[in-house]
Amino acid sequence: MEEWKLRPARDLGLRPLDRLRSLGRESGLVSLALNATWRRSVRAYLATAHRFRVEGRENLPAGPPFVLIANHASHLDALALSAALRGEAARRAHAMAAGELFFGSAARSAMAAYAINALPVWRGRSRRGDLDTMRTRLAEDSLVYILFPEGTRSRTGAMAPFQPGLGMLVAGTQIPVVPCWLEGARAAWPAESRTPRPGRPLHLTIGPALRFPDARNDRTGWEAVSTAAEAAVRRLAPRGMQPGPPEPSSN
Repeated sequence: MEEWKLRPARDLGLRPLDRLRSLGRESGLVSLALNATWRRSVRAYLATAHRFRVEGRENLPAGPPFVLIANHASHLDALALSAALRGEAARRAHAMAAGELFFGSAARSAMAAYAINALPVWRGRSRRGDLDTMRTRLAEDSLVYILFPEGTRSRTGAMAPFQPGLGMLVAGTQIPVVPCWLEGARAAWPAESRTPRPGRPLHLTIGPALRFPDARNDRTGWEAVSTAAEAAVRRLAPRGMQPGPPEPSSN
């Protein structure tokens, strides 16, 4: 039997605002309760306002850790993927969110951390050490990451090429990557709109999980992971509605 060791909380000693913005943030009773309330509210909204439907839920792993990825064209995307999760996976899910948008002030940081349970990714400021922290936490803390490898929301519906950050998290591991396709999300709440558009249906298709134990944990391996994951997401698009040419990747 492995010897039990006490591990201090990863966010121990951080000031309150720094803790909210930390990639090492751990959930307490208050944040767990707030997040559970938020999840119930989001599920109710999606079901009533967008007739949210999930296909392929059986493809989700039995439990964490794993990574959920999808096309990204709407403010609803992370909420929809989170709403598809249940039990321990839902409680351990963290959406990767743009730090500038969701963590730019104390109020937004509190909302993102306690309600959405998001972790910040700072465009142009994230370091290799940040991704190493996320990779370590994913495995050691048995988390679920909700990630959009395009890096930004599409303004046209066409899916942009995947960036290699996904590969940096899972290359050389057995951690499943679950490809998903969101249909109708852009119509329900496009990136250029300030408010959602109730009445527009939203459909999530979940595909079979991918694993990359033989991928090299270097640039070549990361790009191979991203290429395979992008192809798996594209294959889930409805017949006759395949995504158009890739958008140029941008921040």
